[in-house]
Amino acid sequence: MPSLVLCITGASGSLYAQTFLEVATSLNIPIDCIVSQRGQRVLEYELEIPFEEFKKNFEEKGVKFHPPDNFFSPLASGSVLSRYGGVVVLPCSVGTLGAVANGVTYNLVHRVCDVAIKEGVPLVMAVREMPQSALHLENMLKLQRLGVRAFVLSPAFYNKPRDIKDLALFAVGKIFDLLGIKAEIYKRRKGV
Repeated sequence: MPSLVLCITGASGSLYAQTFLEVATSLNIPIDCIVSQRGQRVLEYELEIPFEEFKKNFEEKGVKFHPPDNFFSPLASGSVLSRYGGVVVLPCSVGTLGAVANGVTYNLVHRVCDVAIKEGVPLVMAVREMPQSALHLENMLKLQRLGVRAFVLSPAFYNKPRDIKDLALFAVGKIFDLLGIKAEIYKRRKGV
């Protein structure tokens, strides 16, 4: 199975990223992970776990972490990233959305997204912001026109979620669907 890159930014929604990593590692999908500095702070606050402990837990499951300021990471190279099956930004802050939509690279997350676009690597940007301004929507539209799957995280209720984890599994399952990976981790809609 091709490797994936998970980028975690400073938007609320660390549970989505944690769930993505849990599912990916259970499916033996090789994962490279970049967590922005703000992403680390939000993750610690929302999951109530030190970032280093979170990182260690997933490194033990084979996830490879890259420092967000390391532009010498192999992931910054098109010849390396072009061999990956996709890049996922989850959760995606509107700051990251805007930087990527406008070709600005302040950190490794932005650079990896920029390289994915130029190399034609599937890029999924799951934006966690509400409400969206016209600028946010224009940035999503700009990226959609470039082939990026940029969308606002929006849980469904037809699958009758029992808890918050079910809501996260739905979103993560939809992301795996977009990448063509069979995860079967959420109930699909049936005729009503």
